[in-house]
Amino acid sequence: MPASLRELRQRRKSVSATKKITRAMELIASSRIIRAQQAAARALPYTRELNRAVSAVANKSRLDHPLTRDVENPQRVAVLFITSDRGMNGAYSSNVIKTVAAFRQREEEQEGREIVRYVVGRKGIGYLKYRNIPIHAQWEGFSDAPTYDRAVEIANTLLDDFLRPTEEGGVDEIWAVYTRMESMLTQTPRIRRLLPLEVVEGVQEPDPEHPDALYLFEPDPDDVLNALLPLYVRSRVWFYLLQSAASQLASQQRAMKSATDNAQQLIERLTREANQARQAEITQEISEIVGGASALADLTENE
Repeated sequence: MPASLRELRQRRKSVSATKKITRAMELIASSRIIRAQQAAARALPYTRELNRAVSAVANKSRLDHPLTRDVENPQRVAVLFITSDRGMNGAYSSNVIKTVAAFRQREEEQEGREIVRYVVGRKGIGYLKYRNIPIHAQWEGFSDAPTYDRAVEIANTLLDDFLRPTEEGGVDEIWAVYTRMESMLTQTPRIRRLLPLEVVEGVQEPDPEHPDALYLFEPDPDDVLNALLPLYVRSRVWFYLLQSAASQLASQQRAMKSATDNAQQLIERLTREANQARQAEITQEISEIVGGASALADLTENE
């Protein structure tokens, strides 16, 4: 049954109001993406130099550090995954949750390991609580604007649980699932092992004639490594939070632009239908007037 003119106008008005909201959210996300990218760029030099220092001291040190020691048969594996606090950002959170689900299936079903969950963001927390899945630790309220203090808080929690024996509730490995912002159109969920540390070598090639010219260790490499490794973990968590924040805003901007475009198309369709309905009403009114005039003329002639 075709809708009446009043219903079409009401629907068009409602869609127009929704379009204003989505357009405003699109503009807000677009402006915040720039700040998020700038924050990631500012943190990159520190992260890069810290990676170089850790790589250099790890090559010089023979210390069997607990943060770099692999467990032969890990039984409890922790996963830190970062989702959003709010919706309306496309498939950002669901893609992270799917990646975590695939990781859980591999670890529990194939390896027989217990999964311990650390969650950032209300979407991930709500997903687990709705399904009565236990959460070991959770953080919320800063997914789109993280701070270094929050990164330190998360990293310290992970370090404490990793250094605690498994029999006392500790974990053998810690993995992180975050979203890497490849571009404004592409954001890819990634999973990386956070602990035990896998130090990547070759961040900067040393001078072949002076291979040891970059760093001098004081008092000795082992003490320096003890001080650097916690900083390295905090730096990685900070990097994951910044990348996830930028990815969330980019996904939100793209989702809101798509919603705005769809609303505009719907408004145009409703406008056409309203015009057709108005034309039909006018035609019907003219037909009624002509019919009434003709009937009145026939009545006059008969008299």
